[in-house]
Amino acid sequence: MTTACRQGCGACCIAPGINTPFYGMPAGKAAGEPCLHLNEHFQCVLFGDPRRPEVCSSFQAEEAVCGSNRADALERLTWLEIASLPLAR
Repeated sequence: MTTACRQGCGACCIAPGINTPFYGMPAGKAAGEPCLHLNEHFQCVLFGDPRRPEVCSSFQAEEAVCGSNRADALERLTWLEIASLPLAR
């Protein structure tokens, strides 16, 4: 079930990496690095803006991913980021 984003969370703007360039971040962003567009209230200032990356616009806030609080969200999204990395050979 998709829910509204939790106010003051911003975990999805910190934990995952974005490998493609986007407005203000021509090299993308590394996992664990706060997005340039995350404000001091942990809100995306590009929300609803066409310059917002597609990966961000398509993110669905779900309890299974975001947990019940900001700490859960950071932990779960960080785990998902690490689990999705290709295995080193």
